[in-house]
Amino acid sequence: MTTPEAVVNVGADLLADAVADQAVPVTRVDWRPPMDGTAADLATVAADPRRQAANERALAAMLGVTATLVDVLPASEALGLEPGQFLHAGPPIGWDRASGPLRGALMGGAALEGLVADPEDAAALFEAGTSVSLEPCHHRSAVGPMAGVVTPSMWVFVLEDPATGRRSYCSLNEGLGKVLRYGAYSPEVITRLRWMGDVLGPLLQRAVRTVRDSEAGPVDVTGILTQMLQMGDEAHNRNRAGTLMLLRDLSPALVGSIGSAGSDPADVAEALRFIGANDHFFLNLAMPACKLALDAARGIDGSTMVVAMARNGTDFGIQVAGTGDEWFTGPAQLADGLFLGDYGPEDANPDIGDSAITETAGIGGFAMATAPAIVRFVGGSVPDALATTRRMHEITLGENPRWSVPVLEFQGTPTGIDVTMVCRTGILPQINTGMAGKLAGVGQVGAGLVTPPAEIFPKALARLAELACPRS
Repeated sequence: MTTPEAVVNVGADLLADAVADQAVPVTRVDWRPPMDGTAADLATVAADPRRQAANERALAAMLGVTATLVDVLPASEALGLEPGQFLHAGPPIGWDRASGPLRGALMGGAALEGLVADPEDAAALFEAGTSVSLEPCHHRSAVGPMAGVVTPSMWVFVLEDPATGRRSYCSLNEGLGKVLRYGAYSPEVITRLRWMGDVLGPLLQRAVRTVRDSEAGPVDVTGILTQMLQMGDEAHNRNRAGTLMLLRDLSPALVGSIGSAGSDPADVAEALRFIGANDHFFLNLAMPACKLALDAARGIDGSTMVVAMARNGTDFGIQVAGTGDEWFTGPAQLADGLFLGDYGPEDANPDIGDSAITETAGIGGFAMATAPAIVRFVGGSVPDALATTRRMHEITLGENPRWSVPVLEFQGTPTGIDVTMVCRTGILPQINTGMAGKLAGVGQVGAGLVTPPAEIFPKALARLAELACPRS
């Protein structure tokens, strides 16, 4: 037998090791069998004649959306929330299965709305369930970070796709540490939320409307996302450049509101300090921008593209373009990362929040390579960040030319998670996330990396197989 000049080995290393020991160059190809029990469904979905065109249409629809900041409104007005109605992150859940941070945020929200005098009294209110209701943010075109609790008096950003007029919404970011979205409800949390409702929201409304109605037009959120990814942000756990660019666009109008619009100079100064000191402020614009884009791909029969990943602290759920608004859920996972102060893994709640909408759209953990500084916040290394972005290309339908990664020769970020590719490769989407304390009232305990529970993708695949059209 002639000695081969080179060998390609697929899968297990037994043959590769033996050949390499004989001084023959070996190229090793990482391969693994499809997820258990998915072979038949993969074959059925792969044979669906609608799939390729449907996925091309879904990806194009998502990439065709741009997001502009057109208003800031109370949630009662923007989302139609009435007293006693609460939105939350993730798939549907009731009080009986709600995690500690979600319970804490709901209790604080009840106090904010004046339904109880003390947040501790709100537990009985939610246990009875007669005068309150819970609903996912996603069901009202909104997204919420971490617990994602939105109440009628909270103010929300309003984003709009100028081509279609469709809108998405997200609450205003409170900062880090002891904040409602991490389940904290101490008096300082409620006081800050009341200031945001009484002062910050109205100030931002005046500024956003002034910019929107100016010759320059509304703040281009998609444009800021494009620039911030070139400046070291991945738009999930690092939003420093994005926040500063938003301040650049809104500051003149905020300052200009003094006098003519009757804004108090001290209030404007405090608003500028609050936003400038909160590197995550832009996250609450990045998330609805991603939501707006992904919602454009909903309801496309035959498409296997994921349009939402969200967690409520108990369940992790996904929605797929070709399966309507159906949720496919599994248990939320614990993140692996770094902890604040004396907190440790035993203090952390399982993964929570709608912020994985950023990864669903191709940024956040999918754009780790563009934000090497983020590895110091969530753990890991710079080579890990590069490898993560490259690995996510194996489970996505395409790239986003707007969101390119300089260190990867300006390659677009991996975009459009494909259920079939996840099931075929076993590679799970990578998510950057904060970590909330598992007990109500604690707040943030750390930040890290997490993946969805693997079983939700075979569940979605099985449903796609049921809906598949046979070849004629």
